[in-house]
Amino acid sequence: MLVEEKHFYFIKDSYFRDFPEAGLMPNKIIVNNAVHDRPAYFALRDSSDPRILWLIPISSKISKYKRIEEEKKRKFGRCDTIAFGDILGHECAFLIQNMCPITNKYIANEYLDHDHYPVRIPYRLEQIISKKVRRILVLEGQGKRITFPDIIKIKNEILAKE
Repeated sequence: MLVEEKHFYFIKDSYFRDFPEAGLMPNKIIVNNAVHDRPAYFALRDSSDPRILWLIPISSKISKYKRIEEEKKRKFGRCDTIAFGDILGHECAFLIQNMCPITNKYIANEYLDHDHYPVRIPYRLEQIISKKVRRILVLEGQGKRITFPDIIKIKNEILAKE
């Protein structure tokens, strides 16, 4: 499967077995007694190593994450760990605080709309998310833990396995 930047994907269970890291969003929840691919992740290519994708999970729990965003803005003057935008007509939270590094081998499938086209977001939202991710990656690279998973450790482990 061709994995493209700025598309949405689901992660294979093997990723969570290989990297049982605290802070990763759990895979496949049960809704009405059926297993569903969740959460979907927005993909950005790593600027220093094209083998790595940064996957940002999305959530429909808007009120929860709006409260967290406001709290961070009051405390720090900004919030780079969460972004909001519409996906298929529904507002979603992009949880940069829960992003994770991944390679193509851990991608299960792409998130498609009802007509089987890749789900996309507006260019402006892509730019907002990309800018926030770059800021977080710089801070993480300086040894400041911003994200819940230890993304630098996971990235190094992934690259060691390649």
